[in-house]
Amino acid sequence: MNSKTKLIHCGRGDQNTEVRSVNPTLMRASTILFKDHATWQKYKELRKTERVLSYGARGTATNFELEKLICTLEGGYRAQLFPTGLAALAMVLLNYASKDAHFLITDAIYGPVRTICELFLEKIGVKIDFLKADASDVEEKIKPNTKLILCESPGSILYEIIDLPKLCKVAHAHNIPVAIDNTYSSGYFLNPLEFGVDISVIAATKYLSGHSDVTMGIVVVNEKEWKNFDKLPEVLGFTTSPDDAYLVLRGMRTLDVRMRAHEKNADEIVEFLQTRKEIKTIFYPKLKSHPNHEIFMRDHKGANGMITIEFTEDFSKDDAIKFADKLEYFSIGASWGGYESLATVTTPPRTIADLSKRGPFVRFHIGLEDTKDLIADLTQAFDSIKK
Repeated sequence: MNSKTKLIHCGRGDQNTEVRSVNPTLMRASTILFKDHATWQKYKELRKTERVLSYGARGTATNFELEKLICTLEGGYRAQLFPTGLAALAMVLLNYASKDAHFLITDAIYGPVRTICELFLEKIGVKIDFLKADASDVEEKIKPNTKLILCESPGSILYEIIDLPKLCKVAHAHNIPVAIDNTYSSGYFLNPLEFGVDISVIAATKYLSGHSDVTMGIVVVNEKEWKNFDKLPEVLGFTTSPDDAYLVLRGMRTLDVRMRAHEKNADEIVEFLQTRKEIKTIFYPKLKSHPNHEIFMRDHKGANGMITIEFTEDFSKDDAIKFADKLEYFSIGASWGGYESLATVTTPPRTIADLSKRGPFVRFHIGLEDTKDLIADLTQAFDSIKK
């Protein structure tokens, strides 16, 4: 089944019933009732290995349909829902955390992950080292106690590209699991488990939902690494609303159409940005000038709506802020992946790379508006800061 067809036909409940609704039903529940004690015990045992109703905090039928759909897309063994993408990333780290453990994290990881490391992991004795954003130095930084490699590709804000098959080959030679933040491709333009990755994390807040009205994270795991991923969330009280699961399911039915529209619009905006003398660098993986462009084109089925620009040395951060404030169709706001265009002045958080002499940077999310309007908006904003 093609991925486009999977989006439409998977995660829709039992399709063998004589009469059913198009969409899976929304099941809200905390308490689940059992006909007798033996049945209760049976389902408590079954839930160790299967998706079954046992208690609302462990998911309802609606949650399970979303887990099935994302597993089908990603080729995973099981999936677990979390209230936010950051919670999902935190759970991956916690699952491998122990005193004197060593983690390797790529430099382009989502910024708040650094805070998890500083506020919690380092306090319990986990040693953190950062890799280059493209993970090219992984072999020299692996230690005997390395328990996890967490990466992001394309990387956060500057979209650095990792050769995932190469990274996984090195990691697995040392029996180290590899996890990736796959939010950029959202389980659709890249399926990292096909390249050897063990754990894929997606912020469903972004493209899976697609409408900027849900926060959610999803962890998709292969069979080898599934252990404990269904236990820690329950112990720590992580749960996800079935209403949110329903909204993400609904959003995913149009994921292909939306992501390809975002990509088409981004392509057109990049073509325009290449004409602007105010810009020193355009960060967009489809550009031949983008580092590791050939790896991106080899492994990915497309790009999303994310573009970052670096202004020339003639412009200050204040100029960049003035530029962003002048925009009318690009709103200022955190997150991305919704239908709307966004612009944020930002400094990419990096530990290995020194960006202190670079920038200023503006990150765009290209929405679904008419690109003629977006280009006109960008033009007037650039003109407002002309030197």
